[in-house]
Amino acid sequence: MRSETELRPVQEVHVAPVGYEYDRIKRPALEYGADTLYLLRERERTELSYHDRLVTELTDRGMTVRSREVDLDDMYDVLGEVTTIVHGHDGDIVRVNVSSGPKLSTVGAALACMATDASGYHVHPETRAHPLDEQPRTEGMQFAEQLPSYPLETPTEDQVRVLDYIDRRDSETYTPKKSDLIEFAEDEQLDFLTRSEPANDKAKFALLNNRILEPLSANGYVHIEPVGRTKQVSLTDTGENALRAFRHKL
Repeated sequence: MRSETELRPVQEVHVAPVGYEYDRIKRPALEYGADTLYLLRERERTELSYHDRLVTELTDRGMTVRSREVDLDDMYDVLGEVTTIVHGHDGDIVRVNVSSGPKLSTVGAALACMATDASGYHVHPETRAHPLDEQPRTEGMQFAEQLPSYPLETPTEDQVRVLDYIDRRDSETYTPKKSDLIEFAEDEQLDFLTRSEPANDKAKFALLNNRILEPLSANGYVHIEPVGRTKQVSLTDTGENALRAFRHKL
């Protein structure tokens, strides 16, 4: 078992959505010495992509190639998959190709870089060729340009766990109340309660509001509705997407 202070090799990890590009995925992975390449392939698309060719050629050259199925037209699906990959390579160098897939996958990949320590890069092609069913959209590579990094505020682990709890409990017959969230936080020993050691129920509800619900509500992730003397909490569509994007924090 490795100790926390033991040195270990650092891997160069690349992530690339696969659309109608070939050189723009292959060339930077080879030129910059990727040890591992994650290819994000369309979950249901049946028409031509260059996934299989990339797997065969890069594997033959000694690179570890791993495939992940995602919906490339859903930026939250791409965002969630990339952040999960980055989370699994803590301590490694992770670079994300934001120029190789459809437009929404590009947005999701770029947002993932903002939410993690990964670096995004855009590959400038030498030429652009058509039609797509005969050859890739572009050919060759001039250079790969690293993108600037803009920090993206992401929900905390406690906040994601509360979002997940709400999602699991909310149904047609029952919507979680604040008291349910307090009970869940105590059972799961969430940090926002255990670190503060609140003296009474009033202090617990204050922490729940300040550390969890108010930030989630401000970002549009939850809807809080007074019902009698209680307040019910449900996820918004944005909250459901946020849970998908940051589920790796669970």
